Amino acid sequence: MHPAFSVIFLTTLLGVGQGLFLALYTGQIYSLFELLPLQDSRAFHATGAAISLLFLTAGLVASFFHLGHPERAWRTATKWRTSWLSREVIVLPLFMGAVFLYGAAHWFDWSAALFTLPGGHPVDATLILGGIATLFAFALFVCTAMIYACLRFLQEWHTPLTVINYILLGGASGFMLASALAAVAAPEVLRFYAGWTVVITLLGFASRAASLIRNARLRRKSTLQTAIGVKHPRIEQKSQGFMGGSFNTREFFHGRTASFLRSVKWIFLLLTFPLPLLLLIYGVTALSAVLLFAAFAVQYAGLIAERWFFFAQANHPQNLYYQTVS
Repeated sequence: MHPAFSVIFLTTLLGVGQGLFLALYTGQIYSLFELLPLQDSRAFHATGAAISLLFLTAGLVASFFHLGHPERAWRTATKWRTSWLSREVIVLPLFMGAVFLYGAAHWFDWSAALFTLPGGHPVDATLILGGIATLFAFALFVCTAMIYACLRFLQEWHTPLTVINYILLGGASGFMLASALAAVAAPEVLRFYAGWTVVITLLGFASRAASLIRNARLRRKSTLQTAIGVKHPRIEQKSQGFMGGSFNTREFFHGRTASFLRSVKWIFLLLTFPLPLLLLIYGVTALSAVLLFAAFAVQYAGLIAERWFFFAQANHPQNLYYQTVS
C-alpha cells in the first residue's frame, strides 16, 4: 500500500494522546490506593490532560488532509453499524470531551468525595471522569486498529496483533511523555512512570517483532490466476493495459525497493525500542528532563517510520495485476 502521511500522523498523534492520558490516570489510581505520592492536580494532571488534548487535536487536524472533500467529513459517522471508521469518528470526540472534563476537574480542584470505597478511599469527580475517558481511550485504540485489521484481503493487517500493536505502541509513547512530564512537575513519581514505560515498550517490541515474523512467513492466498480470473497454470504478463501510471498504481503500491523497506524496518526498530530506552535510563539516572524529552522525540520519530512500514508492507492483491506498465 501507499503510505499517506496524513494517516501516519493521525494514528501516531492519537496514540500519544491516548497513552499520555492513560499514564496520568494510572498514576492517580495508584495514588488513590496510597501506592504513590499524590501528584499536583494543576501542574501534573491538568497540564498533562491539556498536552494530551493537543496531540489528539493535532491528530484530528491531520485526518482532514486525507479527505478529498473535508466539508463532507460529518458523513463518515453515518455508517457506525458496519464501519470501524465511523465508530472511530464517533469515539474520538467523546474521548476528547472526557479528557477535557478530566483536566478541568483537576484544574478547578473538584476533589470533594462523592462516595467512599470499602477500604475508606474517597472517589471524586476526577476519578469518575478518568474512568469514563479510559473506556473511550481503549475503544478508540480498537476502532482505529480494526479499520485495518478487519480487511481480510490484506493479510499483513488481518491479525489480532494489529490491535495489540496499536495499543502497546501508543501506550509506550504516552508513558514516555508522562515520564518526561513527571521529571518537570512530579519528580517523586518519575521512577514509577519510567518503570512502566520500560515494561510497555518491551511488550510493544515483542508484539511488533511477532507481527514481523508472522508477515515474513505469510502464504499468499491470491495469485496471478485469481487476480485476472484466468485458471491457466502458466501466465506471463506483458502489460497492464496502458502505458502510464494510474490511481491503482499510485495508491496501492509504495514504489520503493525491497532494500529500502528493510532499511526502514531496522530504523524503526532501533528508534522505537532500544535507543529511547537507553535515553530514558540515562535521563532517570541523571534526573534530566532534557534527556527524557529527547527519548520521547526519538521514539516518536521511530513510530512515524514504524507506521510508514506498517502501511507499505501491506501487499494489496490488485498489485498482482497492476505490476507491468509495458
